[in-house]
Amino acid sequence: MNDSPEVSGAMVPGYPEPLWIQAVQVIQGEIDRGVLLPGGRLPPERQLCQQLGISRVTLRKALNSLVETGVLNPSHGRGWYVAKTVPAARKKEWPNTLESFSETAARMGLTPHSKVLRAETSPATIDEAEQLAIAPGTPLFRLERVRLLEGVAIALDVTRLRRALVPDIERVDFQERSLYATLAAAGVEPVRADSTIEATKADERAAEHLDLASGDPVLVMRQVALGGQREPLFVSTIQYAGDRYRLRTSFARS
Repeated sequence: MNDSPEVSGAMVPGYPEPLWIQAVQVIQGEIDRGVLLPGGRLPPERQLCQQLGISRVTLRKALNSLVETGVLNPSHGRGWYVAKTVPAARKKEWPNTLESFSETAARMGLTPHSKVLRAETSPATIDEAEQLAIAPGTPLFRLERVRLLEGVAIALDVTRLRRALVPDIERVDFQERSLYATLAAAGVEPVRADSTIEATKADERAAEHLDLASGDPVLVMRQVALGGQREPLFVSTIQYAGDRYRLRTSFARS
């Protein structure tokens, strides 16, 4: 055994994130915790493959990704080194900016898909009308989907929007089509979403569609998406399987 720092982390085959992305997260985590220091050399590739339980091809993909984001520097014939200057920003698993599920998946190199459970129009209730600043009874398009990454169920998403925003929205195939892309094609652009996130227990419906047991932890995000004039466009309630969603954000003192 040499004097190189040891990199450790849980690699989970079949998890929604491919192994190379998990390896990126493990190595980045070791840098964040100070196990791997700025300017320091990573363990040899053979040792990293053994420690992480992955192939050299998978490891190389992870290392090259970290080079592209400025976290690592390669040295021909000598190995891989942590950058001396930490980049101001790097790719995140999930954003703290407004992105659609499909946009986030594409940025992460994953394939999104949806199972549509409901796509129909019905009148707005009093509560929904208040949220959307419309009259009760206004036609709302109701879209309920199971959101998947690489075939793994991640979230149960229920969205309600004014039917008048998108002509012929009932004809859109939301198994593949992004709601944000559909809105953009109709000239509607969400620019902000007021959100709340809370931890709770999966009810029977969420458990059924997310492959959970009733009572398992879920993170519930409730959003009101706003347009350029701060007008409400749609409201959504998204239940994420608690072990498959991680939102990163930052806080600053004023």
